Amino acid sequence: MRLSPLLVPLFGVACLPTIAAAQSSSSSVLLEEVVVTAQRREQSLQDVGLAVNVLTGSNMLENGVTTAEDMSAQVPALEVGGGGGANTTFFVRGVGNFTVNGYSDPATAFNYDDVYLARPTSAKNMFFDIGRVEVLKGPQGTLYGRNATAGAINVIPARPEIGVVDGYVSGSLGNYSSHNVQGAVNLPIGDSSALRISGLSAQHDGYMTDDTSDEDIQAARIQFLTDLSDSLTIRLAADYSNSGGKGSGASYDGHYALNFQTGEYTYVPSGLDDDVGMFDPEAQAYRSQQFFGLSGRTADPLSDKIYLDDTYYGANAEITYTTAAGTLTVIPAYRKSELDNLFASPAFYGFIQEDDEQTSLEVRFASERIGLFDLILGGHYFDETVDGNYTFSQQALAAYQDFESDTESTAFFVDATANITESFRAIAGVRYTSDKKNMDGQADVYLVQCTNFTMFGPSCPDATLLPLTDSADQLGSPFIVPTIPGPFGATPVGTSDAVLTWAPTPNHSSRKSEEVTWRAGIEFDITQDAMLYATYSTGYRSGGFSLAYGFETFEPEYLDAMTLGLKSRLLDNRLQLNLEAFYWEYTDQQIAHTGVDGRGNQGLFVENIGESTNQGLEAEMVFLPTTTTRVNAVVQYLDATYDKFVFTQPIGATPPLTGCDAAITGSVYSIDCSGQDAFQSPEWVVNLGVEQVIPMGDFEWVAKLDTQYKDERVIGFEYLEHDMADSFWRTNASLSFAPTADSWSITAWVHNIEDERQPNTAPVNTGLALGNVVYEAPRTYGLRFDMNF
Repeated sequence: MRLSPLLVPLFGVACLPTIAAAQSSSSSVLLEEVVVTAQRREQSLQDVGLAVNVLTGSNMLENGVTTAEDMSAQVPALEVGGGGGANTTFFVRGVGNFTVNGYSDPATAFNYDDVYLARPTSAKNMFFDIGRVEVLKGPQGTLYGRNATAGAINVIPARPEIGVVDGYVSGSLGNYSSHNVQGAVNLPIGDSSALRISGLSAQHDGYMTDDTSDEDIQAARIQFLTDLSDSLTIRLAADYSNSGGKGSGASYDGHYALNFQTGEYTYVPSGLDDDVGMFDPEAQAYRSQQFFGLSGRTADPLSDKIYLDDTYYGANAEITYTTAAGTLTVIPAYRKSELDNLFASPAFYGFIQEDDEQTSLEVRFASERIGLFDLILGGHYFDETVDGNYTFSQQALAAYQDFESDTESTAFFVDATANITESFRAIAGVRYTSDKKNMDGQADVYLVQCTNFTMFGPSCPDATLLPLTDSADQLGSPFIVPTIPGPFGATPVGTSDAVLTWAPTPNHSSRKSEEVTWRAGIEFDITQDAMLYATYSTGYRSGGFSLAYGFETFEPEYLDAMTLGLKSRLLDNRLQLNLEAFYWEYTDQQIAHTGVDGRGNQGLFVENIGESTNQGLEAEMVFLPTTTTRVNAVVQYLDATYDKFVFTQPIGATPPLTGCDAAITGSVYSIDCSGQDAFQSPEWVVNLGVEQVIPMGDFEWVAKLDTQYKDERVIGFEYLEHDMADSFWRTNASLSFAPTADSWSITAWVHNIEDERQPNTAPVNTGLALGNVVYEAPRTYGLRFDMNF
């Protein structure tokens, strides 16, 4: 089987060139060039002086990548997890957040088909019929739509080709009743136009015993490309997708038992297996033994009602006009998300009803050479409205949030490359950004509080806990909803010794921020096949709002990054060796987390509480020792430590649940996590892979093996015992058979041969002092059939 752009799996590394020469030939075997647009021009990846990794469409297809979470095993610098419901969380080299919502921006910019997607929920259902995915590491303060501190992920779909009739179908069946069918067809329309239609259907049963952590994705995309003249090209695109099923599940890892006399917590493991979901009878029995300190009674079981029904659609255009002076590109876009999901991975319900709507326009001009200079200049306009209705139902507490947030962002940028000599280039870029934001919303928190205290704490065993509802008006008997906030508005809960209290937090705020970000760098061609580069870049993420008392607003965060790199091809283009050293300084860090607000109520908010230094090395190697063998490796070393990480929490009935140092300072606890490892920042990540082609006349066998090692890492905000994930190896293998004509192939594959469930995130329910863990997939295996036509 020849390693075509469709059928070659590029396992184990961030970017693997294909073998360009024929496998059966005795002539020289070469590494194929990979073309990227990371700097808004088409360039060979080896000629780009940036910290960027690339996954080709064959990576995505062969590895069964259908969601953003699947990319973590492919790019050592990237950690992607499920944030509950439709949310996706991104960390790049320790920069990111565990929790996301409709009124905070992600640290990593996600761009689909050159369009910035503001909501992390929108980073779903894009991964089919892909040309490539570019992962840019570090702040993006010049060329990209919205500023981002961690980096950018650019998902670029395969595009129509004029004058070509072709397509493909790929179908896979596996355990957990999985199926993954995707395909595309490219059709010429006359001599100057083309249509490309592609689609995806991916499903599997739940990986947990309660059938959670399943998948049910349906998606389609249509593109029309036309050359109106030799200089004017227009491409129109539209897409639609839906996510269904139950969504992400979790397992009870254990609970933190409080000694009321000493004020210390002891971690008690649950004893449940990793795959026992929270709705499993065994897990429900365990939950019913846990005590709500606030309400003075044990928890009720959870009702198995969780679901996903999230719809995404959009339309965009790309208008390209080429002149003797350069190329003008105009990209208007519209996107809409309609979210309706109920999740329970933190051991309480999150009920999300949200409509997101955004429009954007990017205009940029890439010049032809002007003297020494290549110039890119342009502007970007973005407008978004989020209409959200959230319920966070924790039985002892229910938080209802209704809000509308608006964001308007305008940016202008210029990026210049001075070609000082044939082998030396200087690069400089600057961007001005103006962000305007408005929040109009209110959070209403209702608490069932026990008023009967004993020497062992509160005791209200007969108190009724709060049910899951869409609003407080639906609570019903025995709840009498208070009309006055605070303790004076407390109303009895039936005949028990518990009362219902109400704490409203309105937020009607506006803010504007302006920032100039920039980058500077040099590129030096040591030889024709080796380049040394160095860059310094700055980035910022705008501030915003929260619906939590005392945390209504937060300020922007900033990251400065220095990178020194080498890209090289050796041994007559059979060995690729790329090296990168980086040093990042992160200030005024925004941390989004579930915590205790200024009134002592649990809530979800963002605050500026951190500064960190993130530094390390990454080395990538691809070697073709023979015409039929490829070996690859990527190694990343990361030292990411919080230099300053301090926040406060009101003094309550129980000490704060944290693994950091906590001391009473006046009327609050001061919690100091300084010196801790940054979140999701394993010290070592190693990806290794080997591919062997075995010719058999007119047919070929292709055997592949790849493995990833990931070091210990922190996967939860509180630095508790269950937040610490152990190191692991995860190995995949496949065996393919196909004719050398490359018209079809059949592949047997297995992922996670070790069958170890790797923890991804570790939410905590502070009301019950429960530690939960969300796990990645177990061992999966199956057969795939691919056909080109």
